[in-house]
Amino acid sequence: MNPRQIKTILIAYGPVLNDYTVSEKHKTAIQNAAPDAKIVIIKDQAEWEQRSGEIGPGVDVIFGLRPAAWFSQMPNLSWAQQVGAGANWLVEAPEFVKSDVVLTNASGVHAIPIAEHILALMLTLSRGIHRSIRNQANHKWDRRGRILELEGATMGLIGVGKIGEKTAEKAKGLNMKVLGLRRNSDRRSPYVDQMVGPDGLIDLLEQSDWAVITVAMTPETTGLIGEEQLKAMKKTAYIINIARGPVIQENCLVRALEEGWIAGAGLDVFEEEPLPEDSPLWDMKNVVITPHYAGATPYYINRLVDIFTKNLRRFQAGEPMINVVDKQLGY
Repeated sequence: MNPRQIKTILIAYGPVLNDYTVSEKHKTAIQNAAPDAKIVIIKDQAEWEQRSGEIGPGVDVIFGLRPAAWFSQMPNLSWAQQVGAGANWLVEAPEFVKSDVVLTNASGVHAIPIAEHILALMLTLSRGIHRSIRNQANHKWDRRGRILELEGATMGLIGVGKIGEKTAEKAKGLNMKVLGLRRNSDRRSPYVDQMVGPDGLIDLLEQSDWAVITVAMTPETTGLIGEEQLKAMKKTAYIINIARGPVIQENCLVRALEEGWIAGAGLDVFEEEPLPEDSPLWDMKNVVITPHYAGATPYYINRLVDIFTKNLRRFQAGEPMINVVDKQLGY
């Protein structure tokens, strides 16, 4: 990659980047990383529609909203930094996928909070905390129910990227056995006892006391966990999903929980969000639900801007960038 000059950086505000989250310190860090670049902030779609003809042709780099929406109005765009890790939106943006624009993501920003959230769901289910919270609301003293220990149990990580790696590290701190599944099983991890490829999914599920889904959502992983996979699990096992809802076939999961194919589930993501009020998952006593906030952290923007500024320097110097997304694979 040859050294590049950046003329204009477009920061596109939205739910993550906005007046409340982006401080002067963040703006200064971005400017210091690209001192010769002009920084333009667009706060909403209406402002973009007003100014796109003036701004669009000069934009080299966009930081913020998914670039596909404004892609046709930025003919000189070279690089887009998105604010999240998942890039499943690429399936709806074929022109962007075919382009030479480099896409980088926020992989790593969520690793600590999501790994902690996974353990929180596991500890809640293993110690029966969910039952006690329900009983507390009803002023009910009830010590019955299954109690487990995580130490010595087997975790099966379906997807060992940065989130999976951090989760494995924390699991080893609890003396758990960790199995991992990733596309390239030759890529090892010091925290994973055994790594398998996609063809090892059933075997991993058969061995796991805790099946933890941390894969990116792609056409290959959509519907990955269905009836065959859930029936392969131990009846005493739990499934945790903090990835994307459609990775699990939700109708099959409901049956598995109702009919006792598995012991329970900790779910932060769902096929339809918000989870419909009439979903049977709400009232299941062996399910813990959180409303898709596993990745929330007070340090999100700091970490995101750190990734962006590192890449700004690498981009200008012609060095390999971090968190580059394979647009064909979607992660």
